[in-house]
Amino acid sequence: MTAGVVVGGAFTAIINSIVTNIATPLIGILIGVDFKEWVIELPRLYGNAEAGKLGIGLFINSIISFIIVAFTLFIFVKGVNTIRSRHEAAPKQPEVPAQERLLTEIRDLLKEESRNRGER
Repeated sequence: MTAGVVVGGAFTAIINSIVTNIATPLIGILIGVDFKEWVIELPRLYGNAEAGKLGIGLFINSIISFIIVAFTLFIFVKGVNTIRSRHEAAPKQPEVPAQERLLTEIRDLLKEESRNRGER
């Protein structure tokens, strides 16, 4: 489990790098927006010297990263479940209760005895 968490963290870092450095710049070229600098400036309130900014581009980067990680995790879990279902042992026959097993043995012995009497 611990190894899974470490690998998952490393995988998330790789996906974030891919999204930030490859995917969003390509999307930005197609739509003409630089995601790193795409912000909405808020008005100054209560005499603040600097206006607030909403980093819409960074938020979109995070959404894309989340979707990629979630999809990859979904595919991985689905694959593991498929492998598990294939490797599960065939359903075992329910164990016969002792009383029924004993009655079956008695029946078989009586059949054998009746056959032996018929052969004499």
